[in-house]
Amino acid sequence: MAKIFVEAYGCSASFADSEMISGLIQNGGHTLVENSAESDLNIVVTCSVKDATANKMIHRIKSLKSKPLIVAGCLPKAEQTSVEKFADKASLLGPNSLGKTLQTINSTLNGRKQIVLEDSDLSKVGLPKVRLNPAVGIVEIASGCMSECTFCQTKLSKGDLSSYRLGDIVRQVQTEIKDGCKEVWLTSTDNGCYGFDIGTDLPSLINTVVEIPEDFMVRVGMMNPMYMPRIKDKLIESYDSGKVFKFLHIPVQSGSDKVLQDMRRGHTAGTFREIVKKIRERFGQFTISTDIIVGFPSETEEDFQKTIALLDETKPDVVNLSRYSARPGTDAAEWKQLDAVEIKRRSKIIFEQISKLSIESNKKWIGWKGRVLFDEMTDDGIKGRNFAYKPVSITDQVNVGESHIVEITDASVKRLVGKIAS
Repeated sequence: MAKIFVEAYGCSASFADSEMISGLIQNGGHTLVENSAESDLNIVVTCSVKDATANKMIHRIKSLKSKPLIVAGCLPKAEQTSVEKFADKASLLGPNSLGKTLQTINSTLNGRKQIVLEDSDLSKVGLPKVRLNPAVGIVEIASGCMSECTFCQTKLSKGDLSSYRLGDIVRQVQTEIKDGCKEVWLTSTDNGCYGFDIGTDLPSLINTVVEIPEDFMVRVGMMNPMYMPRIKDKLIESYDSGKVFKFLHIPVQSGSDKVLQDMRRGHTAGTFREIVKKIRERFGQFTISTDIIVGFPSETEEDFQKTIALLDETKPDVVNLSRYSARPGTDAAEWKQLDAVEIKRRSKIIFEQISKLSIESNKKWIGWKGRVLFDEMTDDGIKGRNFAYKPVSITDQVNVGESHIVEITDASVKRLVGKIAS
């Protein structure tokens, strides 16, 4: 039996995959270790969404390949040649191939490289897992997506939408809660199209999950705006439940409809505007998170200004900013690229804008008093989330998984600062 080190990068689905890989390892009789120095075999669950991320993955692969290595996740599926160039003896395990985890481990330990990139018919719901955070249960509700974005490698890695059955997901959520989780993340490549392939939808799933009687909170993961018109009214109603964090991650990517069309996003800036308006009218205090890409090949200065204007108008609380980078295998990688200096200039302007928007949003919470669920230990203490999924830091001594009434006393760009209210 081997000692195995597992680490993960990227989205919540990638971390969920690493939890399941770890669960399969333990069930298979192997031992998990905390670092690669102690291991007989290393497994890295990779992400390939950005150039910078892929470069980080390659650096990590090179540093782990002195021992038997399995490269799992999106990178080997999307860029097999790149991985093999830097680690030719490493085994490869695709994001939808987890059923072959133990077979791949045993083969790799015996010096035989395995390439397992084809999708298996094994549902990820119900697999054993070793949680990265005892308070948080990450539940994958689907794999793949229905989009055809010209900049994104995810479709190459994860393929078409395959939604998991509602009953199976509910049973998995019940297992997470029974095991002590106080927070459940419903995650997938794109939550917005969940269920379209099996005759259901995301609001129906949320409504069923919140009927579970135990005390827990649900964080609904990222959904692309293109499917929002089909589910928006039902979705907003499903958020009425006190068990659902008032948080929505809807990546608009650009304020220019021309750029969105070139990106093949399937929505307009108006789609994003409308959902933000409706949600704020309904709930008031609600955290809107979005993503912006600057420097897409066809983005003109006028297009860029439209993105600035959209952010100023909608004032999202959180903006994940990316500089466009050409990803191998995508359509936009073949187009004439913008000058890197110009992309950097635009990125700096948006970065300053979103920092200003974030601090303005967070300062509105100073003086608020309410319940905070503490769900994470950080380097500078414990962090929790309020009902709107705002990160809250305190210096008081509390345990992960506990809820306390907290008063917000200060705010920064990244978080709220508070103290336990007596």
